Amino acid sequence: MPPHFAVRCLDCGSVGIFNALKPACERCGSQWREAIYDYAHIGKILPDLLTSRPFNIWRYHELLPIQVPDSAITFGEGGTPLIHAENLGSMLGNPNIYIKDERQNPTSSFKDRQAAITISSIKEANITEFVCASTGNVAISYSAYAARAGIKLWAFLTSLVPETKMREVALYGTQVVKVTGSYDQTKRIAEEFARQRSITLDLGARSIPCVEGMKTISYEIVEQLSAFPTVRKATPINGESPVWQSPDWYIQSVSGGLGPLGVIKGFAELEKMKLIQKFPKFGIIQVDGCAPMVHAWRQDRESAVPVQSPRTLIATLATGDPGRTYTELRKNISNYSQGAFESVSDDEAFRAMHLLAKMEGISVEPAAAVAFAGLIKMVRSGVIKPDEVVVINCTGHTTPIEPHILGEGWGHEIDASVSLTTENREEGLLAALSNVSLEKFPRIAIVDDEPHVRRLVSRILQSQGNYTLFEAEDGRQAIELIKRERPNLVILDLMMPEVDGFTVMETMQQNQETSEIPIIVITAKELTRAEKERLKGHIQSLMQKGDFMSDELLDEVKTLIK
Repeated sequence: MPPHFAVRCLDCGSVGIFNALKPACERCGSQWREAIYDYAHIGKILPDLLTSRPFNIWRYHELLPIQVPDSAITFGEGGTPLIHAENLGSMLGNPNIYIKDERQNPTSSFKDRQAAITISSIKEANITEFVCASTGNVAISYSAYAARAGIKLWAFLTSLVPETKMREVALYGTQVVKVTGSYDQTKRIAEEFARQRSITLDLGARSIPCVEGMKTISYEIVEQLSAFPTVRKATPINGESPVWQSPDWYIQSVSGGLGPLGVIKGFAELEKMKLIQKFPKFGIIQVDGCAPMVHAWRQDRESAVPVQSPRTLIATLATGDPGRTYTELRKNISNYSQGAFESVSDDEAFRAMHLLAKMEGISVEPAAAVAFAGLIKMVRSGVIKPDEVVVINCTGHTTPIEPHILGEGWGHEIDASVSLTTENREEGLLAALSNVSLEKFPRIAIVDDEPHVRRLVSRILQSQGNYTLFEAEDGRQAIELIKRERPNLVILDLMMPEVDGFTVMETMQQNQETSEIPIIVITAKELTRAEKERLKGHIQSLMQKGDFMSDELLDEVKTLIK
């Protein structure tokens, strides 16, 4: 069967046939090549073909470097959900934030896309032994797929990789080599090991199967985003609308940069096939302690200066030398879109982990949280506009939550071994509950005519303590509720129909029984000088919707109820 794709050298431009045993260009020796397909033909037939196919990465097999799709090594990878992050969006003042939940892959990581295509490719080439270097997730993914394919895997892991991940790699029967050193040193040792033993080496961003596996993320995003009725549709050009909808921004945390390199290629192919109208901007996020790409981008350098000693607790992102991958990313982002490279601190990432879990019910590993911390920073700085559609790659969740992320006092203990008589059982239970609660349970009234705002504020408070919460959806209900329930605090929206927040506030002030209740005002309105004067002396705090974070609100609440 003739191959349905070819490979083109990125350096000399020569085109040839893919051979997994020969990863370099036959003309110039470069290992930087890309797969190319008959885009004009596939673009015409693909939408109709997909209607009858399962939603996983293999639905795009005409655009994947596997000759016989039926021989693919698969666990059902891909087809991960795209989740509308309504609470997070409300908090940031952007209603169009979507999470590509790659935790739902077989080994809970987006690396399963890379592993599925790569292992299937080397299995098709009758390769029986393989070497990879990893900071954790790649080794886990490769180990699972190699075990299924009957391929012997050698995984070289830096000693910074959490022990839980190392044990999982070993569980699959992989030969684990723990290297005391940086990830870059680990890669060099793995490469030398493969060379000496003539074993096929995983080439990461230089590997055609790896890049092709990652590009399926973009294919899925445009299909899924088009199904959301809340996403504005592209304007038709020459009377024709694109088949699918692309986001304004794609955000991902990176270590070596393979993921976005593949996703960029996917969007570029969708444009070539005329299936989307625009190319999204890319937000590439690194951690402050190891951000060679960010530094190079800010200095307008074509290549990154390696970070010799990464300083971060997020070991899976500690690639100090991205090599040519950064150069290719920079070139592609400059050619296709106006993107940005940004970095965040470990603390900002850990804070984003808490925020995402409490706001959206999504628990992620620190490396994935870096992307969300970057999103928050870019929204706050105005780089991402309030009306732009944003998709964040939630890359994985494979690590148990480490103690330093939660800090002290994250749980409570009750000794149930104490024998209780009938007489003292109730007293003992009350005493135990009193020990669990380190502060009084305050009563808080939340007044806002927008249900999603009331839900957001309630969620923030409930995640932090056992508050008694009351809700009112307009000013008239609020006045009755406050008079009846006498809350300890009122969180009040100003702009409501009929009876607004100003009236609620003034009514409270006129009643001796409610005049001392503190008020936090949350409003989307840009207040005039006269309105600010009207509030002066009557409220404790003023916050703009979309501009406050959960811990800021909680700090205000705790200050007022002490």
